[in-house]
Amino acid sequence: MAYQLIKKEGRAKRGRLETVHGVIETPVFMNVGTTAAIKGAVSTDDLRQIKTQVELSNTYHLHVRPGDKIVKQLGGLHKFMNWDKPILTDSGGFQVFSLAGLRKIREEGVTFQSHIDGHRIFMGPEESMQIQSNLGSTIAMAFDECPSSVAERSYIQNSVDRTVRWLERCKKEMNRLNQLEDTINPHQMLFGINQGGIYADIRIEHAKRITELDLDGYAVGGLAVGETHEEMYHILDEVVPYLPENKPTYLMGVGTPVNILEAVDRGVDFFDCVYPSRNGRHGHVYTNHGKLNLFNAKYELDDRPIEEGCQCPACRSYSRAYIRHLLKAKEMLGMRLCVLHNLYFYNTMMEEIRDALDQGCFQEYKKEKISKMS
Repeated sequence: MAYQLIKKEGRAKRGRLETVHGVIETPVFMNVGTTAAIKGAVSTDDLRQIKTQVELSNTYHLHVRPGDKIVKQLGGLHKFMNWDKPILTDSGGFQVFSLAGLRKIREEGVTFQSHIDGHRIFMGPEESMQIQSNLGSTIAMAFDECPSSVAERSYIQNSVDRTVRWLERCKKEMNRLNQLEDTINPHQMLFGINQGGIYADIRIEHAKRITELDLDGYAVGGLAVGETHEEMYHILDEVVPYLPENKPTYLMGVGTPVNILEAVDRGVDFFDCVYPSRNGRHGHVYTNHGKLNLFNAKYELDDRPIEEGCQCPACRSYSRAYIRHLLKAKEMLGMRLCVLHNLYFYNTMMEEIRDALDQGCFQEYKKEKISKMS
């Protein structure tokens, strides 16, 4: 199992990651299925049809419900959700940020209050690795704290130092778990996460420290949490050169199509974001000529597909007018078709990016794509 850097154009990377669950061609967009399902009634058969390479699920949410031990008893996450391609599980670390009112952080780990029934949950590096091992995902993310981008420098420095200590514990525990006889995926990979808010010097120092641990991949976390796009791009400019070029680089939770194009240009090759499914459920659909809101009255008599020439299940069979009617009538099919279209749009854009890198014309492609979409 290895990452192969096939080609570069500037800092943009065209790569390939071999995993126990198949090959991932990069740059790649991972389709977010928080609780082992894409919101919007999207099945794993749908995911295959819309060119999904990697599905992403959430460690914390699956631990709370149905329970990672139940998933393990049922053969692991791949078998549970009938998906034979790669799965990445995040570590639960983002919930340290998103459930700020329901958690307490200390050196051992974090105590949460369940968002479902309020019961206390403790999760530290070892617990996160154990849960992800029970799920049997292809790639496990290290347990980290995602500090707020507006936190004080001293807080962020202390948080990053603790995240390094947690990462060392994650690596040790994953090595132990992968050697157990009853482990579901003895080839589970571990990605570390770079943090540091919008302080470039803290991020660079952190990148150097985690690179020494020689992990399977490296993520940049703690962006798209309140800072401007310009600040995000600046941090990527500063920190990505300090992450190993011969390993996957993953920008967590980002973003819009333009964000992705800009980040690919800066050397990122793994992405995930809830935008395509969340926007789709609200009738907002992506096209090569910008985003459409299908609730708008002007689509009432529009018999064209969402996008001419698109081969997604929605565009092949239905009109804007019909999908608008479904959305207005609160029929689930309307949401489902919009989500399928958006995920297909993202997955197709990543295919185009890979083709452009293969042909050595990514800069032209990026310029034209951004110009059309805006």
